[in-house]
Amino acid sequence: MYSLLKHSLAFVALITVFSCSNFRGEEVVEDSLPAIWPDYKGVTVPVNIAPLNLTMEKSAFQSPEGNTFSRLEALVEGTDGTFLKGSGKRQVRFPMRRWARLLEKNPGDSLLVTLRGWDGKQWYKYLPFTVYVSDQPIDYGLVYRHIAPGYEVYSKIGIYQRELSSFRTRAIYENTLIPQTCVNCHSFKHGDPDYFSLHVRGEKGATVLQKEGTFRYLDSRTDSTSSAFSYPSWHPQGRFIAYSLNKTYQSFHVTAEDRVEVYDLVSDIVIYDTQENCILASDLLTTGDFETFPKFSADGRSLYFCLAREQDLPTEYRDLRYDLCQVDFDPLTGETGKEIHTVIDAVSLGKSISQPVPSPDGRYILFSLLDFGTFPVNHRASELALLGLEEGTWRLTDAWNSPDVESYHSWSSNSRWVVFSSRRQDGLLVLPYIGYIDEQGNTGKPFLLPQKDPEHFYGTLTRSFNCPELVTAPVKLELRKLERRANRMKREEVRFRRID
Repeated sequence: MYSLLKHSLAFVALITVFSCSNFRGEEVVEDSLPAIWPDYKGVTVPVNIAPLNLTMEKSAFQSPEGNTFSRLEALVEGTDGTFLKGSGKRQVRFPMRRWARLLEKNPGDSLLVTLRGWDGKQWYKYLPFTVYVSDQPIDYGLVYRHIAPGYEVYSKIGIYQRELSSFRTRAIYENTLIPQTCVNCHSFKHGDPDYFSLHVRGEKGATVLQKEGTFRYLDSRTDSTSSAFSYPSWHPQGRFIAYSLNKTYQSFHVTAEDRVEVYDLVSDIVIYDTQENCILASDLLTTGDFETFPKFSADGRSLYFCLAREQDLPTEYRDLRYDLCQVDFDPLTGETGKEIHTVIDAVSLGKSISQPVPSPDGRYILFSLLDFGTFPVNHRASELALLGLEEGTWRLTDAWNSPDVESYHSWSSNSRWVVFSSRRQDGLLVLPYIGYIDEQGNTGKPFLLPQKDPEHFYGTLTRSFNCPELVTAPVKLELRKLERRANRMKREEVRFRRID
């Protein structure tokens, strides 16, 4: 009996201690929203996104009394009555599985987030903010290139993939595999990793092509073309790939706000037939003018691209402006039409269009709008704009734009999400933001890609997220074949045929 009583008292004491350790007592209620970072207030997120771990802005990481917060807590409440708590010393972290269950129970509804801070003496409670949960999921993951924000040389460069429902990240290819190489222009057929194109640049470089389990290492340089393959676009049926052929140069500004200007001295567009291993070139798209950034339409019967008239470069680089154009495409033969149609006459507006990307549902084209030139990542004035193909009108996506650079963008396979690059955080690094677009074409406030420890991850990051592309499943690159063929200089030559 005495032993039982002793154990019972010990259990009661333990419960008492645990309860006291979580006793909040009276708290001060602030009449303001918390200054959180990343800023998730009022954003719309997919039902399968990783936890929105957060902290407070450095300037706001203290109580009104001037004492630094030593602990943060957040309560997330769903409209169905479910709730979730997260906490930490300098940031709020949410349990992964419980976060996923909370979102799964609240699709199409909103979450109410209440943040509290402890300054060692008192709890301070801020006004709650809302996070909207879309019932439209985002794709499996994000593929991007990590690259230092430099211009003259490169060191370690890699292509990585991040699972968007978690924080799991792994390398697809790093240039330490084949030293003195650069990798760029990774591309997929509507996010399908079974159709994958990647360029390895350097003495041992070539174009990597993976299609339905077949690996190829292509030497795309021929005596009849101006350069090797550059910017790609897979045809929806998977047989053809449109590539631009670019001779790219850069000039550096001494006093301008934009540090560097990148331009093409030559740029053409060709069609590569993966079935016949042949480049198809037409006189219409290989001229003295500048044709670049090809993208197939959702139905595969049109090819969109950017077109600028020939200029004396680099002298007239500020006069180099691109229209958005279109040409018909035959999915059976790979041949283009005989007439170029101007979709948006940007030149007459004193503007330039770059990187047009049609949505998979065929309703829109998202593009970058610049004052001049073709390389938006180096133009602070670069903004995202949306063309409605049914209406034939376009507009700036104000909800997604910022005072700094917005550039490279990628659609999700369901056309409800866009990932784009922005320098808005510090004006230096390019970081990925995710934006929502609804059935009516309305765009929501974008949010920074969530991280397990956002303060440390982004606070110590020294490399940009370059060319973010959404993918529907994990990417599996055959690295052993790539390494073996590169080191042996075993490249498959590509044939050339003019189709006019």
